[in-house]
Amino acid sequence: MRQKVDTGYFGSFGGRFVPETLIHALEELEENYERYREDPEFVEELEQLARDFVGRPTPFMFAGRLTRKWGGANVWFKREDLAHTGAHKINNALGQILLADRMGKQRIIAETGAGQHGVATATVAALYGKECVVYMGEEDIRRQAPNVVRMKLLGTEVRPVTTGARTLKDATSEAIRDWVTNVEDTHYIIGSVVGPAPYPRIVRDLQSVIGKEIETQARERFGADPDAVVACVGGGSNAIGAFHTFVGREGVRLIGVEAAGRGIETGEHGASLTEGKPGVLHGNLSYVLQTDGGQIREAHSISAGLDYPSVGPEHAYLKDEGFAEYVNVTDDEALEGFKACSRLEGIIPALETSHAIFHAEKVAKELGPGKNLVINISGRGDKDVAVAAEALGVDAQESEEVSGDG
Repeated sequence: MRQKVDTGYFGSFGGRFVPETLIHALEELEENYERYREDPEFVEELEQLARDFVGRPTPFMFAGRLTRKWGGANVWFKREDLAHTGAHKINNALGQILLADRMGKQRIIAETGAGQHGVATATVAALYGKECVVYMGEEDIRRQAPNVVRMKLLGTEVRPVTTGARTLKDATSEAIRDWVTNVEDTHYIIGSVVGPAPYPRIVRDLQSVIGKEIETQARERFGADPDAVVACVGGGSNAIGAFHTFVGREGVRLIGVEAAGRGIETGEHGASLTEGKPGVLHGNLSYVLQTDGGQIREAHSISAGLDYPSVGPEHAYLKDEGFAEYVNVTDDEALEGFKACSRLEGIIPALETSHAIFHAEKVAKELGPGKNLVINISGRGDKDVAVAAEALGVDAQESEEVSGDG
């Protein structure tokens, strides 16, 4: 039986653990979301922009060379990398800017790790003429420089965060501090299915267009539901978007892939569901990487978007109830997935997505020939080429090829 979430909880996970200053803003957001989510004008505007601005529905592609190489199930790509701005993040940002506009908020803030949510937020802020500030850790600014330039070109102020590990967790903390101070005129577009209620549900609903399209496209292409859907999980919005339609549906495996970083045994990873314990971070109760004393541990991943020490509360619920499986993939393994997709399918994926691609080979072989496996290609890898090149030893000035599958 599907979990009702109108209480702000998914089983025992979720909730609203925030300063009193933010309670009114969250109640205002929830009230307006309930008012507009099925309002014909709101729905029409969102659907029209999803079609004409974002480019939905995104393609559903048969990955023939990976299918043959892996020798198992048919492999299909849900091409969120072809959505405007290059990732699934635009689906959520677009819906939230429509809400912010109807609430009369003139200033937008956001956090970003890989930069894709920052770019998506900067994009919709430009489209609606809003002032926009994005918080981003200094380490992520270094790793994701192309996306920083994109945000600035779109008219957004990128504020570097120098505290902690200078990554996504720290950027989120700074964005929340800003919101507390400027709550009357500011809307915070949270980028994943994290944060206090009602954010996990709003972001899930806006991203569920992915799974609805997978369902329709799968039935058009091979006449049935997929046998498995695989997606990477950091905060978890692309995965929840791909999974939600199929939760509890018999015969469909849902598999989320977290970041094992330098290896689970090293402690330098972002595998909250594998290694975390229940705790509160950024306004909700979920699995959190923490010390025995309850202090938040720093996460690590080669992919900035998976470099987060917690996960959305609905994923925690799906894990505990057995509705979805969660595994983890190391940095080195993700780079193998990155190379395989690039060399065999002509698609350079995001390093986040590369985690899902690597693990999908195992799932394809488990399922066997004649079954159908969908990988959610959550984003493109333009932003990651410098990081990947450094890790793989690729030098633009040299003619040698990096070894990889042909």
